Amino acid sequence: MSLKFGLTGSTGSLGKNLILNNRGIKFICFKGDIRNKIKISSWIQKNNFDALIHLAAIVPIKVVNKNKKKAYNVNYIGTKNIVDCLISSNIKWFFFSSTSHVYESTKKKIKETSKVSPISYYGKTKYLAEKYIIKKLLNTKTKYCIGRIFSTSNNNQKQNYLIPDLNKKIKKVKKLIKLNDLNHYRDFISMNEISKIIFCLYKKKFKGVINIGRGNGVLLKDIAILICKKFKKECVFIDNKKPTFLIANNYKLKRYYQLKKDIELKDLIF
Repeated sequence: MSLKFGLTGSTGSLGKNLILNNRGIKFICFKGDIRNKIKISSWIQKNNFDALIHLAAIVPIKVVNKNKKKAYNVNYIGTKNIVDCLISSNIKWFFFSSTSHVYESTKKKIKETSKVSPISYYGKTKYLAEKYIIKKLLNTKTKYCIGRIFSTSNNNQKQNYLIPDLNKKIKKVKKLIKLNDLNHYRDFISMNEISKIIFCLYKKKFKGVINIGRGNGVLLKDIAILICKKFKKECVFIDNKKPTFLIANNYKLKRYYQLKKDIELKDLIF
């Protein structure tokens, strides 16, 4: 009998990828609004899930900052609704997709025990959700796994994410483009690998907080330069802000999952 997983955020890039890469699992996708606790409760109660994977969230920084109240209600209150319903369920494993944005910027590789000081409002909403998960599920039969995912990109990512936005901006200019504030370092990992990691953590019944990243910093300017070459455009960089660094220490992850070869810049461009 195949495993049955509950899944929120199934229409997002990671949700689609997770379904595609785990065909031996039957995914029961939540189709409603996670802010509706009654619908969440009904969905959980009528399905006997082996695990629940919660990906639904408002993620792009621009979108979050444009409507912080909605982001708070979806990312925190929506998660709170799910956790409240988990307490009385028989679900044994719960995965929550968090973010590297819960950490403060540092040139050192970031451990799970590193200082938490959200670098963005998006990170703040996710950290509030993390704290609620730990508080409510710590001593229950549901093991929680909080995956702090670093940066990612694939060809299904929508606009308002960094690389799709850069593609759109650079493609439409005639020849020269000025790009602001790309003097930052991020740790990119493919969605295919994230999907495999989540299932691996399920099989290990991992409990706790874990970084999901490759441990390699990529300068965002270098991505922009590669896109400019792709479209045969020229670019000028204007740095108005201090550089920030979000690079994973993935020692804990490597104890459970063997990472594939290092991601290359060209792998990020679609």
